[in-house]
Amino acid sequence: MKKTLLSLLFSVAAFTVYAQKGARLIVRGDDMGYSHSGNLALIKSFKEGIQTSIEIIVPSPWFPEAVKMLKENPGTDIGIHLAITSEWDNVKWRPVSDCPSLRDADGYFYPMIRANKNYPKRAIMDNDWKIADIEKEFRAQIEIALKYLPQISHLSSHMGCTGISPEVKELTRKLAREYKIPIDPEPANLAYAGYAGTHKTPQEKIDSFIGMLNKLESGKTYLFVDHPGLDDEELKAIHHIGYEDVAMDRQGVTDLFTSKKVKDAIKEKGIVLIGYKDLAGQ
Repeated sequence: MKKTLLSLLFSVAAFTVYAQKGARLIVRGDDMGYSHSGNLALIKSFKEGIQTSIEIIVPSPWFPEAVKMLKENPGTDIGIHLAITSEWDNVKWRPVSDCPSLRDADGYFYPMIRANKNYPKRAIMDNDWKIADIEKEFRAQIEIALKYLPQISHLSSHMGCTGISPEVKELTRKLAREYKIPIDPEPANLAYAGYAGTHKTPQEKIDSFIGMLNKLESGKTYLFVDHPGLDDEELKAIHHIGYEDVAMDRQGVTDLFTSKKVKDAIKEKGIVLIGYKDLAGQ
């Protein structure tokens, strides 16, 4: 009994030292709620793969299903993916608050944040948005998310919406303080990690991700972000001008996040996979 206890204590101590020495990596999957296919892929990437955090879009059409799936998978690290755009051509979502300056003529969010030649005058920045409307919408999204998923660990930004101006940045910080939810990437001075090379095909994604792993420095904390999906009929119908190969591209992310080769590389390099909730107190 004593030997077993000592062995356990040694193992815990060894793991603690190991975790301190190795690079720490959050692998984040974005956009839960935008489609059924996306929801399935995000849960698969969490249960079977290396993904450690899931970002949920509250006003998205598949939000109710996303909530159900997340409740069925306790232990998921969840972020509120604050969103004020609805970018896809064949599926749209509307605000969850009364915020007229953020809506287009049909009542949907505008598709883009910044001016885009493919969507003239259909970006938030092309129109007379009001900070009061953004605050109203952000608050509504946070409160709905907390109502159904009280374990929320952080806030993040869909398409960079929290950084469109200094006043929106400050608003987001204010809401984070008020609701006591950290903002990505402020905890622990997270450094973004991206693909190290071409990443169009599934194999290129895997190779470039492993190339990125080779560059991570021990003792530092990194964040990698991408968007899992499935190459099925639903996702083939979801796209916008300039990003038409959504189904193939996002299936490649799912393949990457569940790849045995990638899992083996992470283990070999001593990289510790963590979630945002593991940053508490860091």
